[in-house]
Amino acid sequence: MLSITLGRVTVEVVSTIVCLILVRFMIKPYQLTREARYLGLPIGFGFLGISYALSAVAFVPPFLSVKELAWLQFLVRTYAFVFIAETYYFSKKPKKNTRILWDIALSLGVVTFVASFLALLIAPAVSINSYNISQLYIRVFNVLCLSYIAIHTLRSHIKQPDPTTIWIPLGFILLGLSQYSVLFYYTDGSLAAFTGSLVTRLMSLAIFLLVAYRSFYSSDKDADK
Repeated sequence: MLSITLGRVTVEVVSTIVCLILVRFMIKPYQLTREARYLGLPIGFGFLGISYALSAVAFVPPFLSVKELAWLQFLVRTYAFVFIAETYYFSKKPKKNTRILWDIALSLGVVTFVASFLALLIAPAVSINSYNISQLYIRVFNVLCLSYIAIHTLRSHIKQPDPTTIWIPLGFILLGLSQYSVLFYYTDGSLAAFTGSLVTRLMSLAIFLLVAYRSFYSSDKDADK
């Protein structure tokens, strides 16, 4: 049991670090243009990194009984997928309308997240059974979000084929499989499904890191030459 817990915490810490690196890469378009529509990806992966950090803390013995912490990391992760999905949805809209619509969507997303966070703090802690049931429904929602992102990025690649962009939908597919695998863990307690979810998550984050490095860091080096 100790080895499983240690392994889970290690995966969560590694996932957090990778997400922080991704945010550093993805914030560059916003720093150059100051357009709010470029904030979606860094916000999304920032939320994702925070959720993994909260998961790591939630598995440390002193915090295992803090139910609100478990709910919080779950809430933050879901909002991460929503922000990323919104970013890709607005990415192909006309620029004139996109700026206004994205600002509205971003504001609503932030307000909804804050309201949910406050409700979590005020509401009494719920039972483990309620948490597990909620996990099932919301993870299905997460899978749908990630499926939309994967389809969207795959279509973009087909329209403009590039050796690098083909990895993006693959990364989101693996991230979706990670969420899907956890569903089996909560329905039948399959340890193999839980382990598979962690492995596919690390694979997806590794792909995103590779794409970000090639897209941003390599281009910066070429510009300096």
